[in-house]
Amino acid sequence: QVQLVESGGGLVQAGGSLRLSCAASGRTVNRYVMGWFRQAPGKERRFVAAISWSGGITDYADSVKGRFTISRDNAKNTVYLQMNSLKPEDMAIYYCASGNVRTVMQSGYDYWGQGTQVTVSS
Repeated sequence: QVQLVESGGGLVQAGGSLRLSCAASGRTVNRYVMGWFRQAPGKERRFVAAISWSGGITDYADSVKGRFTISRDNAKNTVYLQMNSLKPEDMAIYYCASGNVRTVMQSGYDYWGQGTQVTVSS
């Protein structure tokens, strides 16, 4: 099994920046992709970004493209989500996930972290 722990969430004003981290441990060998999802109050969990461990191929939701950057450090088994120009609409609990296929669907990921809260004030 894989264990995922998110960190880096907090309170920031609109226009500010945060960097989220997700540390992976356990049976991580041959896992293909890491993704970030978010769930705002009263809404469903939605895809944010993903990156493959091997080639560094990235995918982004249209709502965050140009503002968020996903990256990974293979030596540290850690993925990051740099969030710039934050908007109130970005307020949510952010979850990292591990999967074996390149997809925006939650069903493509079989391991999930507990989430980290991102609050954006206007």
